[in-house]
Amino acid sequence: MRYTYEFKKKCVELYRQGQWAKCPEGISEKKFKDTVREWVRIEESQGCEALKHKNQNKVWSPDEKLELVLKVISGQSNRSVALNAGINQGMLYQWVHKYKISGYNGLVNTKKGRPPKNPEMKKQTTIEPKPLTESEREELIRLRAENEYIKTENEVIKKLIALREEKQAALLKAKKQRSSKNSAKKDTN
Repeated sequence: MRYTYEFKKKCVELYRQGQWAKCPEGISEKKFKDTVREWVRIEESQGCEALKHKNQNKVWSPDEKLELVLKVISGQSNRSVALNAGINQGMLYQWVHKYKISGYNGLVNTKKGRPPKNPEMKKQTTIEPKPLTESEREELIRLRAENEYIKTENEVIKKLIALREEKQAALLKAKKQRSSKNSAKKDTN
């Protein structure tokens, strides 16, 4: 649950007077009292402004993380170091764990997300083509000429097919006319 700054401040003042604020619905009384005690510690170590919500997350450098981790390793409690730094205790625990496994490199921020399947498929900017060698240029000229020859050859073949189809159509037409004349002669006889 997210509490307002005014509510936190009121709870801390009541705690200092020896009273407890009314526990919100849906939260156990023990957990709420632990939270109020934590607010008191935060206010004592960092001031009243630390109870306000932060608008953005702070990005911790590896050196800053290392400083906090070394405090924990040297014997200070995880909770007190986290409260003094103003961070979540779980985050500090993760930093300590990463430091113990990977050393300083474990504290360096790594790229998040799924890695690409093929590194060659990464987006590339416009690629300048390499200049052609003399043999490649000659081959290009030869292939272009061959391509032009094949195109004209295809056109000639298409025209021959069209002429052959016209001739076949004319022969069929003539044959039909002859057969119709012959059938007309048979009918008159």
